[in-house]
Amino acid sequence: IPSSFGVILRTTEKIVWANEFEIELTCLIESISTNNPRIEWKKIKNGIPSYVYFQNKIADLEQRAQLKEPANILIWNTTRSDTAEYRCEVAAIDDQRDFDEILISLAVRKPVVPRCSVPEAVTVGTSTELRCLENEGFPTPLYRWFHNNDELPEDPKNSLKFVNSSYTINPDTGSLKFRRVRKEDAGEYYCQAKNDAGHAQCHPQVMEIDVDILGIFLKSFGAVVVFFCFAAPICLTFKRGCFQKKGHNENYNWPAQANGVDYGDADEGHFRHKSSFII
Repeated sequence: IPSSFGVILRTTEKIVWANEFEIELTCLIESISTNNPRIEWKKIKNGIPSYVYFQNKIADLEQRAQLKEPANILIWNTTRSDTAEYRCEVAAIDDQRDFDEILISLAVRKPVVPRCSVPEAVTVGTSTELRCLENEGFPTPLYRWFHNNDELPEDPKNSLKFVNSSYTINPDTGSLKFRRVRKEDAGEYYCQAKNDAGHAQCHPQVMEIDVDILGIFLKSFGAVVVFFCFAAPICLTFKRGCFQKKGHNENYNWPAQANGVDYGDADEGHFRHKSSFII
């Protein structure tokens, strides 16, 4: 007679690795005599229990769980936070053995769409960082970055296409850092989180590269200032005549009259006879 044995439970899997969007934890009642037994499901995480199904309704996991006859629990929209131990308890007051329970360990192994942070605009020559993170997938994922649908190698020196780029990738944290941004770094970026269950990626985001017009102006202005700093003293020196040759503007001195001969006044207009002139 079934009542002599009381209520007996079993499950198809005591350890569940879930990759699916929807999972079902089985609590099969093999033997029972009591009609309408009390069925409860508890979630035990970090040693702390909470009700999943209690008093014929879903408690924790509301809107994400459903009891399936006779005592299975169906969970959808599973996330990493659902990883825990789940205990099915059945009380049958009319059975000789009026209580049984079974413990199931659930590990939700699935990729989750990461959150990506890509700056909208960056100035040429500056540094910047792109971030990628998700904290619900299981196992912990590794991260990959894509630029215009091309995967960025961890070391840009290993690729002819990216050998001149200055980025570094941390696949554990999802960080993509540029030491000095180039114009060629402009374009669409997206990140992919990958684990044993698959991969998920964020939507592509555009990063524009701006030319540093102010910086160019300041550099040009500085060059002009330096030029004038050197040119002004030189021009001033020339203006003062420091480099002019001496003697060009000196008056010419006529040679002195020799032997006391009087050639007459230069301004005398008529010939004058000497007293010693004899006809």
